[in-house]
Amino acid sequence: MAYTRKYKVGDHVFEVVLDGNWKFMDYTPDVRQRIEKGRMGELSTATPVRAGDPVPARTLVHGRAEMPQDMDVSTLDFSNYEPFLYDGTEEALFTLTVRKASDAEEFLEGKRLILKEENNLPWYHIYEDSAETLYRFFNAPGKSAGLLRVRDDKKGGEFIPEPGMGPYNVCMQLTTALMILYTYSTSGLKTLLMHASVTEHNGKANLFFGTSGTGKSTHSRLWLENIDGSELINDDNPVVRVMEDGIFVYGSPWSGKTPCYRNIRRPIRTVVKLEQYPENRIRPTSGLDAYASIVTSSSCIKWKKEESEAVTRTSEEIAMTLPSWILKCRPDREAALLCQTTIEK
Repeated sequence: MAYTRKYKVGDHVFEVVLDGNWKFMDYTPDVRQRIEKGRMGELSTATPVRAGDPVPARTLVHGRAEMPQDMDVSTLDFSNYEPFLYDGTEEALFTLTVRKASDAEEFLEGKRLILKEENNLPWYHIYEDSAETLYRFFNAPGKSAGLLRVRDDKKGGEFIPEPGMGPYNVCMQLTTALMILYTYSTSGLKTLLMHASVTEHNGKANLFFGTSGTGKSTHSRLWLENIDGSELINDDNPVVRVMEDGIFVYGSPWSGKTPCYRNIRRPIRTVVKLEQYPENRIRPTSGLDAYASIVTSSSCIKWKKEESEAVTRTSEEIAMTLPSWILKCRPDREAALLCQTTIEK
């Protein structure tokens, strides 16, 4: 028996299929209430998690007390996806099937290794042949966590956990697998899955970019604490789309350490690149500098020419359309106020 659900993120539909070895979690009333609030796009109570802060539960299930009584090792918590549940008839762009655990080595015979990504978590190695691309995930060097198999047509994939992995670890790896498949499937549709923190103020969204550790979550938190009417849309991986009527940002099931899962769409006011600095300074930027801020913050299948060029084109269009700024700043109230008063002139 298989269990199937569809989700709609950034107005793109995808499908998750759990084979008979796995099942979706049944949620308690409190969790269902949070899911419904997220589905309606209501204001999240999640606070951006800064470096050094305690990390809360990354789903809408807040601790063991909210897990169902029949919880077992086959139960997967998809509560962060449930606000994006879709019951319509639109065809899915891709389907991810979660299979029975198996040793990844048996699938790698005859595949050529093309890339190792070991600079940042999640670590993975990429293999290819004429029919599929395989991503082998690692929890630590030499400790395999599972395998994502992506069909050559990019419309389907399978995730195969390593034997002995618990449901929490499986869900963590599925996050990466779904983001990879989403990037494959939407890059050519003027859609970017971006590494950014996003706040909303006066009906428009501000995207804060920067390399890891530059203070994106800290800056969003400063907006929430010091600028009335500010709301958090997403704190790690929002979806950005170029549409005929404008450029929009969407909430997503992927929000890093901050459990903010709002089914929401807002027009983008501006993009801001953050840099740490002993003083607070902000200046406009454009051209190559603006493009570089956007493209380097976008998920990209770099070794695939078609997908990579699509991300480049979309990044160029955004850079040419939206106002762009560089904010060199301290992590303080004055930085948020300077940013707000400047970009909202």
